[in-house]
Amino acid sequence: MLTQLVLGSLIIFLTVVLAAVSWWGLEQVLLRLHPWAVRPPHGPKLIVVLTLALIWTLGMMTLSVWVWALALHALHVFTSFEESIYFSLVAFTTLGFGDILLPVEWRLLGGMAAANGLLMFGLLTAIMVETLRDTRQKQRNPRP
Repeated sequence: MLTQLVLGSLIIFLTVVLAAVSWWGLEQVLLRLHPWAVRPPHGPKLIVVLTLALIWTLGMMTLSVWVWALALHALHVFTSFEESIYFSLVAFTTLGFGDILLPVEWRLLGGMAAANGLLMFGLLTAIMVETLRDTRQKQRNPRP
């Protein structure tokens, strides 16, 4: 049990660190786009910022699922890598189909993957909303 909790915590920590580092990268891109984004017309430019934020969010979700899948595969939890990816996606998004289950000795990881998914969805949604709010505010008041 302790092994599962430690491994699950490390995987969650890794996904959060990856999201934070990549957020820093996205923020650098948005800062470079700032002079362009605040000039009229605002609508199309807001769509570009939204698209970048959505693609970044999707990328972070995908990366997190892959981290879980690679961990499950490295632990030989499933017989195929496809099963590891599928289970990671279903657990991370909290769909919980139940057609593929973790062996008893690894079942705590399923709950941890789901908790990680909930955490990441909340975190990335907040970052995306803040990005759009900040861009819109700067469009209305473009002072440096």
